[in-house]
Amino acid sequence: MRFETRAIRVGQEPDPTTGAVIVPIYATSNFVRPTIEHPEKGYTYSRIGNPTRAAAEQCLASLENAKYALLFASGMAAEVALLGLLRPGDHVVCTRDVYGGTVSMWKKLAPQRGISVSYANMLDLNAVADAIQPNTRMLWLESPTNPLTYVLDIRALTALGHEHDLIVVIDNTFATPYLQNPLEMGVDVVVHSATKYLGGHSDILGGALVFNRDDLYEPLSIQQAVGGAILSPFESWLLLRGMKTLAVRMRAHCENATKIARYLAEHPKVERVLYPGLPDHPQHALAKQQMRDFGGMIAVYLKTDRVGTNQFCTSLRLFNLAGSLGGVESLVGFPATMSHESLSPDEQAARGITDNLVRLSIGIEHVDDLIADLEQALATLP
Repeated sequence: MRFETRAIRVGQEPDPTTGAVIVPIYATSNFVRPTIEHPEKGYTYSRIGNPTRAAAEQCLASLENAKYALLFASGMAAEVALLGLLRPGDHVVCTRDVYGGTVSMWKKLAPQRGISVSYANMLDLNAVADAIQPNTRMLWLESPTNPLTYVLDIRALTALGHEHDLIVVIDNTFATPYLQNPLEMGVDVVVHSATKYLGGHSDILGGALVFNRDDLYEPLSIQQAVGGAILSPFESWLLLRGMKTLAVRMRAHCENATKIARYLAEHPKVERVLYPGLPDHPQHALAKQQMRDFGGMIAVYLKTDRVGTNQFCTSLRLFNLAGSLGGVESLVGFPATMSHESLSPDEQAARGITDNLVRLSIGIEHVDDLIADLEQALATLP
């Protein structure tokens, strides 16, 4: 079955008891056992396993062409579960341009477990190779990156990681499984914030780990079941509903983002636009090779200062000034105080997170209305 069909059918067979077309919300914490032995269907307690969550996991695994998917209470809960694969003394090499919440995990949680991290410019394979130490255990990628939409060479980085026996992890939130499938490029574990495009309607929190390696299933499922940060049955049901329309939504996100990126690139009050679909994006050719389209996220440097950036953001009428991304509604974010506020001013500057940078999450409203909104907000700048 093709992607669109799998999104609607896999894990979502009609209920055998009632014939219901939609998977029910199994709002139960407990399950009756027919005997003292372990039940054949495997459901005993909803923290360990729940039919609604299992259906969503099966569907997501299919979309990523994976054997396993595990759902968590948030994207960060999924990321923290990966720390369970590491031991005191282990080292991680992480891409320098990465989600601020991931940086917070490396700063605040990893040291408690004796885990160290180094950041590398993963656009440079030599820089990554130089960052690998004898105790390095994991290579952490993100592509396209947050917030600057850089595109990493997933195949080359994965090959480098495997040369050193590293577990290669990638955050695939921006791209979604509709635009790229990193497991097919050799990656070991794919991370998603299901809060974003997978859910797609800004009404759930969720995270996922998706993988094929049998040896990772037991340690990661233990992190899910024993750690307890699982996705609830209701949010699993909402996620299933969201994934049904992922393909059609992503096509609309990409189409709108391409038009808006081109418009902004020509605007006299815009300094620079970073969008993988623009020919002048530094990794445009690579994006064409490893992605099926270019996504809905745009990084924009305005020709102004912090006061002007605030003026622009607060003048927008359709673009809501808010955190997160990937919903049907368009959002504008200011990374310096929102997604990447955990970084020091020096860290922000080193990563290109400046006072004139905004991040646009392009929704699926009519593109002409979105452009008109951007036009009137840009007109407020001197």
